[in-house]
Amino acid sequence: MSNNSRSTRWPWLMLVIRSLLFLAWQALIALIYFLIGSSQAWEASAAWWTVTAMLTNLVCIWLLVRLFRDEGLRYWDLFRFQRETIKGDLLVMLLVMVVSAPVAALPNVLLAQSLFGSAEAVMPLFFRPLPLWAILPTLVLFPLTIALAELPTYFGYVMPRLEKQVGLGLGVLLPALGLAFQHVTLPLVFDGGFMLWRLLMFIPFALLVAIVLRWRPRLLPYLVIFHGLMDLYAAWTVLSVSL
Repeated sequence: MSNNSRSTRWPWLMLVIRSLLFLAWQALIALIYFLIGSSQAWEASAAWWTVTAMLTNLVCIWLLVRLFRDEGLRYWDLFRFQRETIKGDLLVMLLVMVVSAPVAALPNVLLAQSLFGSAEAVMPLFFRPLPLWAILPTLVLFPLTIALAELPTYFGYVMPRLEKQVGLGLGVLLPALGLAFQHVTLPLVFDGGFMLWRLLMFIPFALLVAIVLRWRPRLLPYLVIFHGLMDLYAAWTVLSVSL
């Protein structure tokens, strides 16, 4: 395969690879449960979504390092702050955080109420107990690796390269939809309402992040930190139900 063909195809593959890897790692865990005699292997595997996310993140980071290197670029440069604009960027980031908080939270709550009758009803499907030996390492590694992998994949790598192929509109829309859709397989629970909740709740936030980073790509390091803190809360919630 020529270098040009490879560079054209990889953004499309990276658009879907996280969804596929989430599914693959969960399937592997389900297989382990099946082999040790579990009668509800897939159901049991759904509890391990912080682990499947962490493993997926590590694969994505490895791929991003290689893909950027193949283009003569450095993956780690994505996280470099621009000192000459740092004051203005911090002000803009503060505004983005204020706007994004309700954009991220309200669809979550409203959709859960619509689909399940209350926001609390869906939580047992999502936050399930894990052995402490499994959740304690992910308390650090889950938010750290997802910060380094998720937004960099969709908006540091995929978005600028897809835009060259499909134009500005789809170049922004497709990575945002890819980011939202990946949550359907994190974890994959065969419940229509749950799958719809996982998909739709992230679309407004994903579109907001896509638009912000298309407008001002240098905000990526700030959003990476913000994103990591959000997922630290998710990992802490898993820990709390595991105690």
